[in-house]
Amino acid sequence: MEESVNKVEKEINTVLEQAKDLQESAASLISRTNNDEQSLRQKALTLESSIRRLRSLVDSLVSRKLLDPKLADKLEDDLQRAKCILADGDAAAFLPTKVQGRFLKMFLGPINVCATRKDVQLKVKEEYNSYRDKTALLFLLFPSTLLFLRSWVWNGCLPAFPVQLYQAWLLFLYMGLAMRENILRANGSDIRPWWIYHHYCAMVMALVSLTWEIKGQPNCAQKQRGVELFLQWAIMQGVAMLLQNRYQRQRLYTRIALGKAKRMDVVWGETAGVDGQLWLLCPILFLMQIFEAYVGLQLLKTALVGVVPEWQVIFCGLLFVFMAVGNFINTVKTLMVKSRVKAKMKRTKSKQELD
Repeated sequence: MEESVNKVEKEINTVLEQAKDLQESAASLISRTNNDEQSLRQKALTLESSIRRLRSLVDSLVSRKLLDPKLADKLEDDLQRAKCILADGDAAAFLPTKVQGRFLKMFLGPINVCATRKDVQLKVKEEYNSYRDKTALLFLLFPSTLLFLRSWVWNGCLPAFPVQLYQAWLLFLYMGLAMRENILRANGSDIRPWWIYHHYCAMVMALVSLTWEIKGQPNCAQKQRGVELFLQWAIMQGVAMLLQNRYQRQRLYTRIALGKAKRMDVVWGETAGVDGQLWLLCPILFLMQIFEAYVGLQLLKTALVGVVPEWQVIFCGLLFVFMAVGNFINTVKTLMVKSRVKAKMKRTKSKQELD
């Protein structure tokens, strides 16, 4: 019996020593890892600073006409590739993370949403693309169903509840898009800030429209003219979102293959291989923006002539016009960037053919 007790005591002492050795080994490994991480972090910061310095130097030499423009284009492309390798590779984990915006802090609190592993970042991006694809289909089907039922079941007069249910879904949709886009920006995406602000405005409009009383008979068609136009615009928005998602994804894959974009990017310059889609997408976008402004003006007219004299109608009308103008300006800016990039690509291609 005593021998058995001694054996158990000896085994327990052995286990205790093994736990201490494991703790020391783990602490030593963590210490070495921290030192290596600090070294890599410093190298990444130095390289990022060098890329910015060299880019500024090239611009300065070009402005003083001390550098051939063709050589400057080549150097600029090389610097862009170096930046993408740094930002899209494993070394990106050692770069300083972007400060999270107030929107994320308001809903999530002081939680770090920056992923250090690239496979996790790519899952975030793929989930964003999947969310856009699914919501684009719903954006198309939901208002189409409401307009169909209005014509064939509800005798040309929409009940309040289905419309408010749709507006509540819009609030959820735009909040989800804004949340995901803020997380993408925190993880290095180059999405234009306006599109996030646009979703903030759409959230506010959906929230205000939930308090907007949907008028019925008499004169239902006149009172619900603004709602009808909004649903028609939403159908156009669904078609544009489907085309836009497909176009942007193909364009991004092209730029990644050329080494000129990061996998976390959402919108940027190259149009190789998808010019046909761009010619189809641009007229739809401009037509949708014009129609968006028209819907806003019609809402304002409805409120000012006294058909539906409520502050919600005036507010939504003004917001529609504001978003239409902002969308138009940013679409034009994006197309101008595209034209410059395309002209630059043609110059580079011509130079290569001459060489």
